[in-house]
Amino acid sequence: MCQLLGMNCNVPTDICFSFEGFSARGGRTDEHQDGWGIAFFEGLGCRMFLDAKPAIASPVADLVRRYPIHSTHVIAHIRKATQGGIALVNCHPFRRELWGRYWVFAHNGNLIDFQAQTNFYQPVGQTDSETAFCLILETLRQSFPQGKPALEQLYPVLQEVTATIATKGIFNYLLSDGEHFFTYCSTKLCYIVRQAPFAAAHLIDEDITVDFQKLTTPSDRVAVIATTPLTDNEVWIQIHPGKLLVFQDGLPHRDF
Repeated sequence: MCQLLGMNCNVPTDICFSFEGFSARGGRTDEHQDGWGIAFFEGLGCRMFLDAKPAIASPVADLVRRYPIHSTHVIAHIRKATQGGIALVNCHPFRRELWGRYWVFAHNGNLIDFQAQTNFYQPVGQTDSETAFCLILETLRQSFPQGKPALEQLYPVLQEVTATIATKGIFNYLLSDGEHFFTYCSTKLCYIVRQAPFAAAHLIDEDITVDFQKLTTPSDRVAVIATTPLTDNEVWIQIHPGKLLVFQDGLPHRDF
């Protein structure tokens, strides 16, 4: 199956270090060679890069590794195809508009015999992932036609539709609108929060170490979410299966 990488922080931050290790799994240290993609929120804008080539062989991925784009919400994905051919149209993350904001979604898993009847949102490619994304947004749009509600209202609706989809198979996902960052663990997902006092981190997939104390201020806070840990000298927190978390400003909400 695929792998996920997300970042949520309280100040715009680049993801070059994490993406260096993550993209190595796209054909060098792991078998996810069927395309990749990454999305960066910048205010109301959303910059996206997609390629059907393996991440380790993609000139676009090389650009992202070397280009320190600063963002508070980032979603990345490397693909091992289960449904839908190897094509740009099937690369995650997927993006749609809802309530005047971009929403971005990436999925790791496989939904068996999953179909959804939607009116406003329609999948363009052939993946179960994009179909699930369309159903999530259709449900939110129908539930709150006047616009985005408070998080306390949105969360239970998202939780319900997520639980329904998850009955069809493995459904780990990342979802963001640039304001809130949602993560759902079906089987495997973990995170780490980096904050003061910062320390050095060493990648598992590349022999690269970064001392974050030299690159940050004491008020910075960064949450990194991944399918499996990216570093071997930090303590990653495993998200419990069935848990829908909300991150904001680099921390998971404790109210949900």
